[in-house]
Amino acid sequence: MSARLGVAGLAVERGGLAVLEGVSFGVPAGRALILRGPNGVGKTTLLRVLAGLQKPLAGRVEAAPDDIAYASHADGIKATLSVAENLQFWAGIHGTGVPDGVYDLFDLADLRGREAGTLSSGQKRRLGLARLAVIDRPIWLLDEPTISLDRQSVTRFAEFLTQHHLARGGIAVIATHIDLGIEAETLDLTAFRARRAGADGSDGAFL
Repeated sequence: MSARLGVAGLAVERGGLAVLEGVSFGVPAGRALILRGPNGVGKTTLLRVLAGLQKPLAGRVEAAPDDIAYASHADGIKATLSVAENLQFWAGIHGTGVPDGVYDLFDLADLRGREAGTLSSGQKRRLGLARLAVIDRPIWLLDEPTISLDRQSVTRFAEFLTQHHLARGGIAVIATHIDLGIEAETLDLTAFRARRAGADGSDGAFL
């Protein structure tokens, strides 16, 4: 597993308004980047653009689309399927298999036969994250991946991220407000907030 993610002069919009501009960074294989900034700064929007779900206003993303896996706030599970059937479904979609040990890694071993719709919010989140091991793509874009997880589950996820993804040459870009306890660069998106007309008082004075 080896890849590289590059971003050059990226500008993104939300609801028809520019929210970020001039975003540039690179993440080499085996490294993680943590996105910081207040709510509404544009972390989710940026991840969606990186994932190819939304077009940028300007700039470019340098990554192979087939290298990218995006995990949003939604867990992406099918409520009427069991835990095992959900992972098998995603394995079928991506032409992979369910790795040995994935149930233990995400503390799902005793839940294999349970319908996903009956799981707690934390269990659903762990199942949603387990999809990453099944999809097995080198670039992970993660939007608040630890929502609904207790401290022990956060530690398990951090270990999985470092030992089973980054250690194999994978890349992760993570929007999170918490300290995952992993070695990673940090990018505060506040510095890239888009400058809007009238913000400095020089435009719109006669509107």
